[in-house]
Amino acid sequence: MNVVLISTYELGHQPFGLASPAAWLRQRGASVACLDLSREGLREDVIRDADFIAFYVPMHTATRLAARLIGPVRQLNPHAHLCVYGLYASVNEAYLRGLGVQTILGGEFEEGLAQAVTQLHSRSSSGNASSAARQSQWRAGSTISLDRLNFIVPDRAGLPPLKQYAHVILPGGGYRVAGYTEASRGCKHLCRHCPIVPVYNGVFRIVPRDVVLADIRQQITAGAEHITFGDPDFFNGPAHALAIVEAMHREFPRLSYDVTIKIEHLLRHAEHLPKLRDTGCLFVTTAVESVDDAVLERLDKGHTRADFLAVAERFRALGMVLQPTFVPFTPWTTLENYRDLLSVIAEHGLVENVTPIQLGIRLLIPAGSRLLELDEVRSTVGEFDPAGLLFPWKHADPRLDALAVSVQELAGAGDKLRLTRAEIFVRIWRAAAEAAGAGAADPSWQAPQVTSTAAIPRISEPWYCCAEPTQDQFVAIGGAPPTSAQADGFL
Repeated sequence: MNVVLISTYELGHQPFGLASPAAWLRQRGASVACLDLSREGLREDVIRDADFIAFYVPMHTATRLAARLIGPVRQLNPHAHLCVYGLYASVNEAYLRGLGVQTILGGEFEEGLAQAVTQLHSRSSSGNASSAARQSQWRAGSTISLDRLNFIVPDRAGLPPLKQYAHVILPGGGYRVAGYTEASRGCKHLCRHCPIVPVYNGVFRIVPRDVVLADIRQQITAGAEHITFGDPDFFNGPAHALAIVEAMHREFPRLSYDVTIKIEHLLRHAEHLPKLRDTGCLFVTTAVESVDDAVLERLDKGHTRADFLAVAERFRALGMVLQPTFVPFTPWTTLENYRDLLSVIAEHGLVENVTPIQLGIRLLIPAGSRLLELDEVRSTVGEFDPAGLLFPWKHADPRLDALAVSVQELAGAGDKLRLTRAEIFVRIWRAAAEAAGAGAADPSWQAPQVTSTAAIPRISEPWYCCAEPTQDQFVAIGGAPPTSAQADGFL
């Protein structure tokens, strides 16, 4: 059985979502080809020879890109069984079915993929009907599995080399090749805007320590000098997480890493932060989203503005790097709120810590979002757009929608011009002042002194959250990776 696993975009990382199921399928005798279209072109010969083609969709952008490819792939191979798996598969089932997808797998997908391929192979190997006819007759249902899987070590054979993926930019201009793995999936929290919630609904699943460490070892052999842990929240299971980084540091004391952790957990488990620092954690990404307590309450984030500032101060005292992410543009944002966010970032010395595109992100409301529990959201959004995979909305104040576009353009232009984060921040500050009606003579027009301080380590293609991907990202399926100024659609 010839299987093709396709990733369109996974934040610049070598896709765990291909390597893990590839190991399961190869263990069962399938011939597996992995195509990462963010780093290579579509290989037509591989598609034509496939019996089973599966698209991995861990985020909004990846799903939009995959949807554009389903038609061309079907033309190249009318008989292959089509599958879509990952976080955005089951919540977009109706749209994907309409495109001709036969199997939909959400949640913990490895075993479901293995079973689907095994069953299809069994059916195509028996009876007198042709393989193609039996494949078209067999139609697996949509499945969200939260089963505890017996994970095996991911098989990264056939993927582009790590040096072609995102790397860590170090202060002073050096860099480190970055690998990527996952120590857990899902999340035990229920933030209203998070796409994990409709699938996992407060459940998280760990990947055994020995599997994680074995995956790290093979990536180090392949050239990794840094590891990004892709867990939605590394401290969902702090004992599990700390055991892994302690073991990793003992074996590879020069290896660095980064993690993502909620503000709520950074406060609750503050005693563990020195352990992260001392085992090589270069930075921690945290989804702050807003500094407006009313917005944070609507998002059900579990933290306040004061909590965020307390964590920022704690990191400063420990000599650690915090990288906050935001969703500044929501239906509840005002120009005063937005300018307040900029002031907080400047006053607390966080300009270098915030990727400029983060200041232009607009809230995405995907299928199944808990935001739809709110009457004020249901009355704001339009009809679901299946092709866009979102509920569209416009701000009551059109100046906010226009400002969001301007900020995204300023961030992108600044990246192309190689401006510093401080220089881009000043341009964004002035755009916000102009949108609010402030003139050049108005004191609020002038940004605070935000000269670039010491550079901090950062991923060359960081985690972004945005309403819609840029056109350049759609071009990326031809093989050119997105740039660091482009926003992905995780939320």
